[in-house]
Amino acid sequence: MEISTQNRRLLFGLKVRRLRHHLDLSFAELSEATGISVSYLNEIEKGKKFPKSAKVQSLAKVLQTTEDQLTSTHLPKSLQPIGDLLQSNILEEIPLDLFGIEAGKIVELMATAPVRVGAFISTLIEIARKYALQQENFYVAALRSYQELHNNYFEDLETAASVFANKHRLPFGESFSLEHLYSILVHEYGYKIDEEGLGRYDSLRSFRSVFMPEEKKLFVNKELTDMQRAFLLAKEIGFNYLNLEPRLYTSSFVKIETFEHALNNFKAAYFAGALLIPQENLRRDMEAFFALKKWDGQAFLDIMNRYNASPEMFLHRLSNLMSRHFGLDELFFLRFSNRPGTNRYILTKELHLSRQHQPYGNATEEHYCRRWITLWLLEELYDLQQKDEYTTPIADAQRSRYVGTDDEYLCLTIARPAHPTPDTNVSVTVGFSVNDDLRQKMAFVDDVSVREVSQTCQRCPLTDCKERAAPPEILQQQAVKQQIAMDLKALNQ
Repeated sequence: MEISTQNRRLLFGLKVRRLRHHLDLSFAELSEATGISVSYLNEIEKGKKFPKSAKVQSLAKVLQTTEDQLTSTHLPKSLQPIGDLLQSNILEEIPLDLFGIEAGKIVELMATAPVRVGAFISTLIEIARKYALQQENFYVAALRSYQELHNNYFEDLETAASVFANKHRLPFGESFSLEHLYSILVHEYGYKIDEEGLGRYDSLRSFRSVFMPEEKKLFVNKELTDMQRAFLLAKEIGFNYLNLEPRLYTSSFVKIETFEHALNNFKAAYFAGALLIPQENLRRDMEAFFALKKWDGQAFLDIMNRYNASPEMFLHRLSNLMSRHFGLDELFFLRFSNRPGTNRYILTKELHLSRQHQPYGNATEEHYCRRWITLWLLEELYDLQQKDEYTTPIADAQRSRYVGTDDEYLCLTIARPAHPTPDTNVSVTVGFSVNDDLRQKMAFVDDVSVREVSQTCQRCPLTDCKERAAPPEILQQQAVKQQIAMDLKALNQ
């Protein structure tokens, strides 16, 4: 792979820094010997500047090397991990600037202890390989961290949605017609809409949309509900109004080639949520709901239906606003999927604000606790389907107290069949850390029943659990290791 210009500057600066330290030269001494200012030398070592040939020659002479050796991408063995990292250009793919980190700082850290840091990076790579982590996994994880860093609230996107609604005289805060959204895409952005094309290909039947940029043609799955259509169209408007490029052209993540693809997809989706569920309207609705003395699942669903929103869109929108408008920033968002009638539950999306909360993603072969509302509500949904009694999404609440910890969460969950994906049910949950602050904001907290839960069956110490799906193998292994440690300590006494 050809090394990028930025990384070539980083390598050059790294070599200059290493040779300067080797010769025990200060910036001032190197500046005096080369005629290059201290500030410019500092910029060189940080990888921000690459000097012209005359200055390179001067540096090479003073640093007792050759121009070719100084400018080549070859590094000594001790710095090879850094070279491998820069040769891969991965630092350009990592959105370091979003987190306030300079690539030069990463390289500088590696340069101070190249063997140790190189070994650490190699370890991370091996872990990634073992768990079959792909580039897409990394980008999605980086995006999730970016959301968490901002408490999943973005004022600029909120403002953009409000300005757009006012400009187009949309009934902001009310369910506006699909025809209005279609009209904006067709007449303002020159779209062509096709609702038949995806149905002609079996492999594309589960896609909600595909966009062909050359023709500005949007293929929409005709099996989508009106609420799914509204979100899809609003998201397309977001791509155009916010000038988001590069972008993904499929509703499903077939392949994410850069972090910008993931970030721009998120921004367009956030814009759509803010357009369809304005923050001030939802804030007022949730203030009234949180004032209820008792949990009311139907009232919760009524708010969702007021915005013609899907459960995922509704609860994700809550995760946007809870920190900003209610001061509740210790929360998580989860989405699980399940093939009805099977015992496999897959965590397909998670977000944690303030810190990592329980539950969270675990090794893929472990069985998540069946006492979680997120899972047992899916079982209730399946029972309704078996009895042919399912009509609308179902909602419930649970206070989950994690055995062996001080963690307790109020979980609000909605379950429904996936659409248009066949033979799949999904549940979405937003969970809040139970504390005095939560009780002040939500009057019904103590009305919700408490259930003792664990992370996974393999790690659970509960002995009377009727829902257990697997023996506590990991817990037993940990107990054996603890006993060995205790016996070794006693043996040494």
